[in-house]
Amino acid sequence: MSDKGKSLADRIKGGLYGVAVGDALGGTTEFMSAKEIRRKYGYLTDIIGGGVWDLEPGEVTDDTMMTLCVAEGILDYPDDPMASIGERFLAWYRSDPKDIGNIIRRAFTRYDGHWFEAAFLADQDLGRSAGNGSLMRCLPVALAYADPDRVNRMSRMQSKMTHYDERCNEACGLYNRIALRLLNGEELRPAMAAETQGTPYASALAEAPDCEPTGFVVDTLRWAFYCLQQGDGFADVVQRAANLGGDSDTIGAIAGGLAGVYYGYAGIPTAFAGAILIKDRLDAVAVRLTALRQAASDDS
Repeated sequence: MSDKGKSLADRIKGGLYGVAVGDALGGTTEFMSAKEIRRKYGYLTDIIGGGVWDLEPGEVTDDTMMTLCVAEGILDYPDDPMASIGERFLAWYRSDPKDIGNIIRRAFTRYDGHWFEAAFLADQDLGRSAGNGSLMRCLPVALAYADPDRVNRMSRMQSKMTHYDERCNEACGLYNRIALRLLNGEELRPAMAAETQGTPYASALAEAPDCEPTGFVVDTLRWAFYCLQQGDGFADVVQRAANLGGDSDTIGAIAGGLAGVYYGYAGIPTAFAGAILIKDRLDAVAVRLTALRQAASDDS
């Protein structure tokens, strides 16, 4: 089915809600194995909360909250948003969130006025920084800007604030290039195929990844692409992600973001969208991002 007729506003709102729904649904099964999920839930289809973080039904985790930090930071200062994004990151961190990744936590503790240096030091401290924490939050860049070069530059910038590993920066750029194609009305599977050709992610469009659904950025994105490729509609995409277990909230958020852009807010079941506890904030950001993106399109 072609989704070319969806409005920009519907796609942007769908992207934001897609992240939140995938996050809230997958939060129930995070760190579980697929076998444990089958034993406890059969096949999880509804947003019920619980899980390792003892979530309220419809409560989101760091995936959505950091996505909103990026979005609101861009809206504060579209021409140069890094400082504002960083301020919002730190304000969220000081709120003592339930869930925060080790790489991001270390970058925040290492921050002393220079984000790229903090990311480098976190990488040195941990001996790694190829997690999925910058990928999970990067979608607002594609929602905000129309110019592909700017989207690529900003995608990498927000990633490098906490993740030094180049694989993270590349993944954010790739993901948002696909998002741009979807915002411009392209079909989902051809858009993924075009951008993943010649990358480690191309095989995920043909068969299930030969890796666990871990927080390693390459594993995460491969599974997200697989769920998107195999899914039949928005709900099926995020349900597939949730039933993987492992880092299911982040895989759900990443897959859900692109699915939301493609199918639009109208394509997200009301039971899912209505369950999210921070709907007012998502709605407000969606309206403002649509206005900014429309202005960017008019200027280009």
